[in-house]
Amino acid sequence: MSEHRLRRCEAVDISALGDEPRALARLALNGAATGDAHAQALLAQLLLDGHGIEADPRLALSWFRIAAARGHAMASNMAGRCLEHGWGCRADVAEAATFYRRAAALGLDWGCYNLANLLATGRGVPQDLPAAYRLYRQAAEAGHAKSMNLVGRCLEDGLGVAADPAAARAWYRRSAEAGDFRGQFSHAAVLLAQGALADARHWLQLALANGHLKFIDTALTALRAAALPELEDIVAAYAARRAALASGART
Repeated sequence: MSEHRLRRCEAVDISALGDEPRALARLALNGAATGDAHAQALLAQLLLDGHGIEADPRLALSWFRIAAARGHAMASNMAGRCLEHGWGCRADVAEAATFYRRAAALGLDWGCYNLANLLATGRGVPQDLPAAYRLYRQAAEAGHAKSMNLVGRCLEDGLGVAADPAAARAWYRRSAEAGDFRGQFSHAAVLLAQGALADARHWLQLALANGHLKFIDTALTALRAAALPELEDIVAAYAARRAALASGART
């Protein structure tokens, strides 16, 4: 499965547009030809996914660019995703950043988040931790769960903002409650430090259910390092999930 299919909430939403893929593709083609920006963005997403039409990432990027030029925020974000990851093109993180900036300027939370990630790491743009924090905060205030966790991380570690552990803990909780698995793990770590074992177990189990392989692998390392006898069953569950995901098995 292509990586872009794993992040449906970030992509152009096709879930409510009908159950017949070919009919949807024809509708998108017709609308795109008339110059409708949303139809163009929809067509690009269908081409990227191969949904109702032969997959063509290169053509998808072309349509994302066209819709972005018409001011479509998610198309700008998805053009950035294609350029960052080399979907239908040679990866160009600097150009991806320009599209993320457009999406962020239009108020799209995902655009803010993706641009902040580049600024935080200095990929394709000069590293700018204060700017990254501001963008994470903007997205978090708009309800973006992943950004809530990263606002917490910035506040905990003093990255681009004065350290504020109490505020960090509050953001971790907000992220956890909003459904981000990294936020759930961060919140669980806070609860463990406070001795609230039962509550921590609840959030660790949710993070386990929602997380992908890379996260599970990192979380398992952290749990093993903590060496808490009370969490032996949780550690075993994370290890089993990691093995299943690594082998491609479904649990």
